[in-house]
Amino acid sequence: MSKKTEAAKKACRLSDVLMTVDDISIVFGGLRAVSEFSCTLKQGELVGLIGPNGAGKTTVFNMLSGIYTPTEGTICYTDARNRVHPVHAKKPHQLSKLGIARTFQNIRLFGNLTVEDNVLIAMHAQRKITPLSALFRTPAYYRDEQEKRTRVRELLTLFKIESRIHELARNLPYGEQRKLEIVRALSTNPQLLLLDEPAAGMNPQETQELMELIRFIRREFNLTILLIEHDMRLVMGICERLMVLDYGRTIAEGLPGEIQKDPAVIKAYLGEEAVSDA
Repeated sequence: MSKKTEAAKKACRLSDVLMTVDDISIVFGGLRAVSEFSCTLKQGELVGLIGPNGAGKTTVFNMLSGIYTPTEGTICYTDARNRVHPVHAKKPHQLSKLGIARTFQNIRLFGNLTVEDNVLIAMHAQRKITPLSALFRTPAYYRDEQEKRTRVRELLTLFKIESRIHELARNLPYGEQRKLEIVRALSTNPQLLLLDEPAAGMNPQETQELMELIRFIRREFNLTILLIEHDMRLVMGICERLMVLDYGRTIAEGLPGEIQKDPAVIKAYLGEEAVSDA
């Protein structure tokens, strides 16, 4: 283990830090998509990652969730038992077991399965039964099955979509598909929830409802939330801290009010001329 990884693990143990990201970069061929991105996420924080299109935000999410392996740098994560894990080389299913869940900008539900089955599939890693128990349909199998179905109904009720439980996911209205994807992520009992543009495709009323929903999720589930979003009203309305990417590099970090006035951020979003006018 490198000295840098060991130092990151020590930092996690000595504080309320949930995740430490230290100088991660990724290169695709000759393109450096993200360069030396660093951040810390503390327990219970609601943090926003913003930037223009193509800035590298989703690439960062893909590294944090195990879809991409960083070319350089380290990621350390503290699980529910306060054990620190280097996770930059782990796969998505391994991170899910540790307590990291995410949603996607483009909804990735199983459209031909029911709402209930979409959530049950996500809970697969939490099953306590053995292969033999499943094969022979023992009492333990049926108890576990009933527990999971009860939990699914509780979650759907909490998000007010329990009436859709037996409908195919593809038949749900867009806003409820977004809700279902969040429910599916929450069913894995995460500590860290990564939301990739949750307001994409929503109208202003739906976006307002989503703001309230995200606040409710953090309060009800005691989560740390990191989100990517282009809707500045949502970001400024709910995030406690913001990080700004441009061309794969962090150009600003701070409170929402500070970020709004930052010349580098204004330039990234609006161009040099806007900075001069300001």
